[in-house]
Amino acid sequence: MAHKFEIYKDKAGEFRVRFKYNSETMFSTEGYASKASAQNAIDSIKKNGPNAPVDDTTD
Repeated sequence: MAHKFEIYKDKAGEFRVRFKYNSETMFSTEGYASKASAQNAIDSIKKNGPNAPVDDTTD
């Protein structure tokens, strides 16, 4: 699979989510106290992301 979400623990012991495409990290989230909260972030991105507008501020 070319793209995936990955839940990992950072050095501070918080759970974070990163989205990878072809092994390159495209973005990562803030830290969460629980793994369930990190999973909720993934679910929210999957649910709300497809309809998110693009805000082009290059003008």
